[in-house]
Amino acid sequence: MTDTPLWPSATPVTTARLRLEPLRVEHAREAVTLLDDVRLHEWTGGAPCTLDELEAKYRRQSVGRSPDGWHGWLNWMLRRLADGRLVGTVQATLSRPERGGPVAELAWVTGVAHQGRGYGGEGALAMARWLGDHGVETLTAHIHPGHRASAGIARSLGLRATDRVDEGEVLWRGTVTALPARTARTPRTSRRPAPPP
Repeated sequence: MTDTPLWPSATPVTTARLRLEPLRVEHAREAVTLLDDVRLHEWTGGAPCTLDELEAKYRRQSVGRSPDGWHGWLNWMLRRLADGRLVGTVQATLSRPERGGPVAELAWVTGVAHQGRGYGGEGALAMARWLGDHGVETLTAHIHPGHRASAGIARSLGLRATDRVDEGEVLWRGTVTALPARTARTPRTSRRPAPPP
């Protein structure tokens, strides 16, 4: 394969309690407060970003693909419908292996003040369904073995822990066919055609 792949662009998604908004640089002003907590880095390392750092990061991520074009980047901000507050983020890094359909590496962050209410799982499930609607077949996540909340979200998506450990994090893997069935409370996202292989 000599041509770089085309990647889908994130579109809005609504769940029972959340609106998933495709990432924009302007989100940084609101998100910097939400994400300014060292406890969010307990399992992943690093430190909270300044506003300038977060704006630069969002500017890079909102392009939708890696500089070489070989990975797609999809990022959403989780906004609570009840009061319009940001409560977290979800993201997927897309790749195309030599065999099989697209793979999405998933990640999620819920602001400390909003943890324990199921927003991370609700947002991650909506993202995973959106990915399935857009041609993704395989879902993965790297999770620190001590991070029970993230492991719980991965399990709720039908992912299973593997024997592979990368930089202290366990690789979880599953398929979109293992996602929980849709109900009236989890509407189907808008359908856009998947990009050509």
